[in-house]
Amino acid sequence: MRTLLKVSCEVIASNNALKSGKLPEIVKSTMDKLKPEASYFFTDGGRRTCLMIFDLKEPSEIPGIAEPFFQELNAEVIFQPVMNAEDLQKGLSKLNS
Repeated sequence: MRTLLKVSCEVIASNNALKSGKLPEIVKSTMDKLKPEASYFFTDGGRRTCLMIFDLKEPSEIPGIAEPFFQELNAEVIFQPVMNAEDLQKGLSKLNS
């Protein structure tokens, strides 16, 4: 299922992780694992934040994805099913069936 992952990192924890080299390791490891179709990095509410769109094959993957962000970056982690335009069109076409 196409899923949006939003990670918003606590500032002090992510500062420490950046200094120790853990922040780039966690991001690279996550990107290598998920192979996102898109990823974006920005600030949101003054916190380091990233969005990744990826294929979540099964819910049991969630802990392995989220825990490094929780444990190392004191992050807020959100998983949200999403659609692209093609998915939306397919779904809307079923409404009139």
